[in-house]
Amino acid sequence: MSDASPVRSAPAGEEPVVVAVDGSAGSDHALEWALSAARLRNAPLRVVHVRQYAMPLADGPYMPAIDHRTDADPVADRVRGALEGRPDLPPLTVEVVEGTPGRDIPRLGDGARLLVLGSRGRGGFTSLLLGSNGLAAARDALCPVVVVRPDEEPAAQAPPRVVLGLDALSPHETTIGFAFAEAELRGAALRVVCAYPGPVLVYTATGDFVTSAEADAASAARYTELAGEQLAPFQQRHPQVRVERDVLPGDAAGLLVEASRAADLVVVGRHKHRKALGRLMGSVTNAVLLHAKGAVAVVPPDPR
Repeated sequence: MSDASPVRSAPAGEEPVVVAVDGSAGSDHALEWALSAARLRNAPLRVVHVRQYAMPLADGPYMPAIDHRTDADPVADRVRGALEGRPDLPPLTVEVVEGTPGRDIPRLGDGARLLVLGSRGRGGFTSLLLGSNGLAAARDALCPVVVVRPDEEPAAQAPPRVVLGLDALSPHETTIGFAFAEAELRGAALRVVCAYPGPVLVYTATGDFVTSAEADAASAARYTELAGEQLAPFQQRHPQVRVERDVLPGDAAGLLVEASRAADLVVVGRHKHRKALGRLMGSVTNAVLLHAKGAVAVVPPDPR
C-alpha cells in the first residue's frame, strides 16, 4: 500500500534518486543530500516513508482490521510542508509505504539511480554510528546506496573531493566508474586510496623480525602499477577529473576513515558472494560505513 502526493510530479519512466525518511534529524540531512544529488543528475526524486505495519494487541476473530490508507502520516506531512514552495526542487513525489523498514527500504533501490538514507533513524542509539536499516540497505539494495551522517561534512570553503577506496588485487569496475562519474558531476578532485600490506617484516638469522625497506618498496611499486592500470581507462573517459593517487601501507579501512575527514563522499564497493553465503559487504566496507565521516556510497558489483 502506498499514498503518493506529489509536490512537483516526477515524470514516469525516469530512474529516480530515492531517499528514505522517518522524521529523524538524520533523515532530514539525508533528504537535503538527496535533493542535491537529484539536481546534479537532472533526475526526479522519490521521497519514501516506510511505515511499520501495525501489530495487533491480541489474536482473534473479533480484532478489528486497521486500514492505514486513510490515516494521516506525520512524517510525510512534515516533508511536504518543508519542501512546499522551495524554488530549487527537482520533480518529486512523497510516498508512504506500509511494510518493514529493514526488508522494504533495500527494495526501494529497485530501478533507482541511487538510494539515500541517514546513518541513524528514530530508533537508533546515539552511540551507534549506523542503524540496522542502513546496514541492510547497503548490503542488499540493487543500486548504489549513500549513507549520510549529519553535521560531519567538510568545511564549505574546502575544495570538493571524492575519495575512492581501490582494491588493487580485486578491483570493481562499477565502483571505480561510479567514483569518477560522481567527481565529474561535482567538479571535484578524485582521491584514490589504495592500501597494500605493510610495513613488510622479514625474519632474520638471529630470530628477529625487522622491517625491510627493499621489500616494502617492491610491494609499493607493484600496487602502484596495478592501480595505474585499473584507473587508466576511466581517466581517459573522464579527462577533466583531477586524480590524486595515494598508494599507502597499512589498513585500508583506517586509511579511508582518515581520508573521509576531508571528503564530500567516500566510495567503496560491495563484494559479490555466492548465494549460499548470502550477500556480504566485506570488512573494509563495513568498517568504513561504521566509522567514516560525512557521506559513504556503497556500490554493488556489476550483476554480470
